[in-house]
Amino acid sequence: MLALEDVTFAYAGSNPYCFSMTAEAGTVTAIRGASGAGKSTLLDLVAGFLAPASGVVRIGGQDVTALPPERRPVSILFQSETLFEHLSAARNVALGLPRPDAARVEAALAEVGLADLGPQRAASLSGGQKQRVALARTRLRGRPVLLLDEPFSALDDDTRATTRTLVRDLTLKHRWATVLVTHHADDIAAIADRVYVLQGGTLRAQP
Repeated sequence: MLALEDVTFAYAGSNPYCFSMTAEAGTVTAIRGASGAGKSTLLDLVAGFLAPASGVVRIGGQDVTALPPERRPVSILFQSETLFEHLSAARNVALGLPRPDAARVEAALAEVGLADLGPQRAASLSGGQKQRVALARTRLRGRPVLLLDEPFSALDDDTRATTRTLVRDLTLKHRWATVLVTHHADDIAAIADRVYVLQGGTLRAQP
């Protein structure tokens, strides 16, 4: 489980944010709000890219507030996932492992529907395929929290629908606490178990 307990943060000259929320294992928690409301700031605080002024970030009951990003059990997918374009899909997935393991890489690619595309260079893949490669890499990292920052926005409607369903299925299967930031109401309606609204610097749970 991910929990933010009265986590506060303020940029210079701006009003402070205050975040309190929980995201349970095996569920998708959506954060919605206008542009500039602070959704990406919230994700940065969870990932450790920003340090809160006060409050506690917990993952699996452990206080990770002071841990640097590389030590937090968190993975992040952005709107345009950054892969190493010159490497194959399989090599990109393998970056999620501490040591080479071809069998695990093949299994992870098969799990996201890319069993035959392991040898292809990332540069030759479609946007949806790249996101699947990123999800396969996330799977191998074994981190319990997945942060999604507008991950479907650059995809066409059909690819978007299948990719978000895949995210939902993987979240359930691997018991991730997935936090989704999106402007799209259909993404929230399709896969979110719980919704928070971010307005005026404060989160509130949507009934």
